[in-house]
Amino acid sequence: MKIKYYLAALIVLILDYATKQWAFAALASSRTIEIIPGFFRFSYAQNTGVAFGLFDSVESAWKPYALASLAVLAIIGIFFYGRQMAGERKWLHLALALTAGGIIGNLADRIFRGYVIDFIEWHIREIYYWPNFNIADSAITIGVALLLIDTIIFSNTAEVQERSLGDGH
Repeated sequence: MKIKYYLAALIVLILDYATKQWAFAALASSRTIEIIPGFFRFSYAQNTGVAFGLFDSVESAWKPYALASLAVLAIIGIFFYGRQMAGERKWLHLALALTAGGIIGNLADRIFRGYVIDFIEWHIREIYYWPNFNIADSAITIGVALLLIDTIIFSNTAEVQERSLGDGH
């Protein structure tokens, strides 16, 4: 991965850290801030699971170590995969950078706090709630979406190239 993609990961990491610090200071005392009443607010949550609260309710002494190990393996995998991919695949490299930045942001929380701070909450009135999340979770989600877009674009390109070669052109 080129330096600009490392910079993108660093920006995600800095934004994630800064917003989590703000959330801890402003919201940890059970305070919420309504942004769009009935739909969007900031409210503090401690997540011991993974993105969007998955596995939060699992109780195991090994869970923090298992989740941290998976995060480290994912970061290593992203780094090596990115180094193997062609430089012209800009969407892919941006996707990997965003994903890595998000994983590192949540891993840092997990290591230093024992949980991940989540504070962004979407809901429909008081009926349906999307699990709280943070900037790192958002970066991971956007990174995965960009990875899918890159895969679709390059699978179609490879398919067209294979047909061209198969036709003798």
